[in-house]
Amino acid sequence: MLTFRNIKIDDEITLVPYKPNYKVTLSWYQDLQLVKQVSNSKEPFSLKRVKTMYSALKHEGWLYYIRYQNLLVGDVTLFKDGHISITICNEYQNKHIGRRVIQGIIKLAQKKEMKILYAEIYPFNTQSKKMFTSLGFSKILKDEYIYQVPDVPKKRKSRGEKNENS
Repeated sequence: MLTFRNIKIDDEITLVPYKPNYKVTLSWYQDLQLVKQVSNSKEPFSLKRVKTMYSALKHEGWLYYIRYQNLLVGDVTLFKDGHISITICNEYQNKHIGRRVIQGIIKLAQKKEMKILYAEIYPFNTQSKKMFTSLGFSKILKDEYIYQVPDVPKKRKSRGEKNENS
């Protein structure tokens, strides 16, 4: 499993490394509207399915809960291959939480020296498509969006710093 720490996005949002909390998370995946958005399914997730999902996610990348105003409201994963998965429970959608989280994930990808990020978005999920495209993701396939991660600018040496070879 990858190790990582809290990431403060802003004064309201912090990404918290995953630890099982099924009492909270199961309720998200019982919401049929949310389940449709994230899995194109009409069936709520069972506890077993939620456990299986999180078990897989934590081994495939950097898995965080999204804490908004001290409440867990969703989760986000940055996969080792650059794919991004984000879920925000319905009560907290349309508050620009997802947009701010993805901006933080882009910064994390820069630190990890990733070059490309991907998001798979179902065609009917206009809310997610709008958010990702507003952040610079481009549609490349029916339901796949891609983002070119900008390089982190190299720090210039000040005039007083010596070159290592000097």
